[in-house]
Amino acid sequence: MVDFLKRTWAEIDLDAIRSNYRHIAASLPPKCRVMAIVKADAYGHGAGYVSRALREAGASWFGVSNLDEALQLRQDGIDENILILNFTPPSDVQHLASYRITQTVFNYDYAKKLSQAAVSAGVTLKIHIKLDTGMSRIGFFCQSTNDYDNIIREIKAVCMLPGLEHEGIFTHFAAADDQKDDEFTKNQFNMFLKVIDGLKSCGVHFALRHCCNSAATLRFTDMHLDMVRPGLILYGLLPSPCVDGLLPLQPAMELKTVVSMIKTVPDGTAVSYGRTYKTKGETRLATLPIGYADGFSRAMSNRAHMLVCGRRAPVVGRVCMDQCMLNVSEIVDVKEGTVVTVFGRDKDFIPVEEFADLSGTINYETVCLIGKRVPRIFKSGGQVVGKLNYLEINGGANGV
Repeated sequence: MVDFLKRTWAEIDLDAIRSNYRHIAASLPPKCRVMAIVKADAYGHGAGYVSRALREAGASWFGVSNLDEALQLRQDGIDENILILNFTPPSDVQHLASYRITQTVFNYDYAKKLSQAAVSAGVTLKIHIKLDTGMSRIGFFCQSTNDYDNIIREIKAVCMLPGLEHEGIFTHFAAADDQKDDEFTKNQFNMFLKVIDGLKSCGVHFALRHCCNSAATLRFTDMHLDMVRPGLILYGLLPSPCVDGLLPLQPAMELKTVVSMIKTVPDGTAVSYGRTYKTKGETRLATLPIGYADGFSRAMSNRAHMLVCGRRAPVVGRVCMDQCMLNVSEIVDVKEGTVVTVFGRDKDFIPVEEFADLSGTINYETVCLIGKRVPRIFKSGGQVVGKLNYLEINGGANGV
């Protein structure tokens, strides 16, 4: 048996990721760049392999959440531009500069500390200014025009600090995936442009202006500016039904497991913790080595289905930490060792959104929560081209 078929694994289609990127890039104005968002281990898909595939497709910018993620990309051979979208301690300025990593700046006090650290280290740090136009998260607060003049003065002061090179300015949309809030998104965009224009009148210019996440990249073509920041759509998933069909995207991840045991039990047999399910008539049960510690939520208990021999089979009983059970009474071909598709395609198709809906969450969270004991198997041209096993003693993103 191939070693990754021993338990549970996620298959990542690198061809799909490259195709998704190219479709996104082709939909943009000629000079508009793409920042590929690969934070959270590329949304659970495996940052190293995914980022290299994106680079092959043309990506020259990558967005991550923190310094550790940025350094991981450098270790995995990504030499292109990297923007950290969140906080980095000023004490790490030397690392930022040495590894040519760009840092987000979201208020004057933080910028001043970065400046002081950069000057002390004798380095220059590239920065992108973050504006809070509606998320109320990090960023220079500019959700109204009340303090407009103060905002302009403060950002100008940041751009005058020694040791910092202000390359870009950006904001983030709070509701670009919701058609009911389109007016709010437009107001965010207009405020963003207003601040940029105010800074321009003071002699402060930025090479890169960017604001579009996945939904806005697809829906608001007039807001693309110099760069867009797609995340979820790189992986072939949709941020909202309202963008369905706008680009021919392909889901890149499938989650697989195997049948570890089959048994036939009599009528009235209770299954799993809490005895929440009892068989109705003689029932053939398949036990699978996947549970909520792997990212298959306990909310799937007695609700979800999986694909066995191309047919849907219901999850019965509570999902355990490491295992769960299916009713396979109607599937005669199943046997121990049969590959089961948790989500993905096997004649039929189960989208990851089906599990997200059952869990009361979103597809973003579902793929991000696929556990680190689930190896990622990377395919290209229908062949396995790499494996990432987070639990291998000598494993790593470059291991095959």
